[in-house]
Amino acid sequence: MTIRRMRVIGAGAMGRGIAQVAVTAGIEVELTDGVESAVDAGLEFVTAMIRRSAEKGQRTDAEAEAAIARLRAGAAPTAPGPDVDLVIEAVVERLDVKQAIFAELETATPNAVLASNTSSLSITAIAAVLDRPERLVGLHFFNPVPLMRLVEIVPGLRTGAEAVAVARRVVRLFGYTGVLAKDTPGFLVNHLGRGLPTEALQVLSETVAEPVDIDRIARDTVGLKMGPFELMDLTGLDVSHPVLETVFAGFYGDPRLRPSTVTATRLSGNLLGRKTGAGFYRYDGGIQQVPDEPSIDADPAAVVVYVNEDTALAELLRASGVRVLTEPTEHAVSIVSPVGTPTYRAALAAGVNPAHTIGVDPLSVAGERLTVVVPAMLDAAIGAAAARALAATGRRVTITADGPAPVAQRLIASIVNVGSAIAETGLADPADIDLGARLGLGYPRGPLELGDAHGPRLVVRILDGLLEYTGDPRYRASAWLRTRAELGMSLRDRGTRPVDLHVGREG
Repeated sequence: MTIRRMRVIGAGAMGRGIAQVAVTAGIEVELTDGVESAVDAGLEFVTAMIRRSAEKGQRTDAEAEAAIARLRAGAAPTAPGPDVDLVIEAVVERLDVKQAIFAELETATPNAVLASNTSSLSITAIAAVLDRPERLVGLHFFNPVPLMRLVEIVPGLRTGAEAVAVARRVVRLFGYTGVLAKDTPGFLVNHLGRGLPTEALQVLSETVAEPVDIDRIARDTVGLKMGPFELMDLTGLDVSHPVLETVFAGFYGDPRLRPSTVTATRLSGNLLGRKTGAGFYRYDGGIQQVPDEPSIDADPAAVVVYVNEDTALAELLRASGVRVLTEPTEHAVSIVSPVGTPTYRAALAAGVNPAHTIGVDPLSVAGERLTVVVPAMLDAAIGAAAARALAATGRRVTITADGPAPVAQRLIASIVNVGSAIAETGLADPADIDLGARLGLGYPRGPLELGDAHGPRLVVRILDGLLEYTGDPRYRASAWLRTRAELGMSLRDRGTRPVDLHVGREG
């Protein structure tokens, strides 16, 4: 089936964006909306954006005008259209509204594949009102559509192969990347995106670290482009918190996806983020106001240290002029490297005094920021001296309270575990999981790639330690993750499945 003419229903931000990329891909588009003025505004907006792209040299003036000529106002959202090949609906997220539209479209556009841009509603449920539900497929674009070049292709339980094939074809025609996702709450990307904020909020609720410190650790140790709190401020809690609740409820309270009272309370107080001038950060004229990092005077002679089982950190300190002992003494500050455990427990396990011990997250040692963990009974003067010695390395230093495990370890383990659980339940293929995270969430590495980079065994060790210490089932390792850790397999390896034994079998 060739897509020549397309109807877009809904002239808001998503509908306009879809119309824009469609006409620039060579498809004739009729833009419709229940409000006539919205269509006029949409046409004007798309025309302006296409001409602006020509001014920027992204296409020639002739190409821009040809694309604009392919765009027109449609008569009505459900007007007869026997020549329409594809309809993409992008209206309000209400099941009854979408069902009513598609029930009329089934007759009005008898030759079209029907697609919904829903981000939260079940494709199966939307199609339930159709006589031929096999015609309906989910095509979930991301905002802003012209910049976010990822589309989730979501078949409902009764979606036909032809509708999926057309969806794949049109995504490729747009020059976008499609990932196949099952019809489950949050589909793929919104589900994947729960791993980071849920654990960051849990860390915050334990008063282990402030939002700005968690964001700094997320960027400099985890390797993310944006920290979880600046990302929630950018999106707005009026958008992000309902998604947290929807996905959690949709999976019947899976503890891995549990939301936080932190965002619920802030939402009720209209502390939504950038759009309201205040969220986890304050905004002045739309500009994020980031607190200065605490000043630590570097002093390699501030204290003598003993480093327990972290050769890289010991060498870094020695190279910075800090005196490092090979055995603990009464007068030296001990430095332990907690993995999946509180610093005080790591101190006790190493046989050193927790009052004279700090933790340094071993995952931070190779980066630009050292994360220092302060156990509850640490002598404050000794801890301050140790911080000055660590600052002598030239690294930025972030100091957090002691918790069930260092912050970066918790964020990484949660991201990897949620991605692994999605692979385990077959909601998406491993390659699409990582691709969806990179293109839809802006992660430099997908969750399975991230897990492989640190090693599945390390991630399981962190999760098992968190589960043992807290008793919270949010930290149970998925079977996908644990199996591959124990077998030494990559998290991106699908593994042998029963169907693989039948390849080439006759009959």
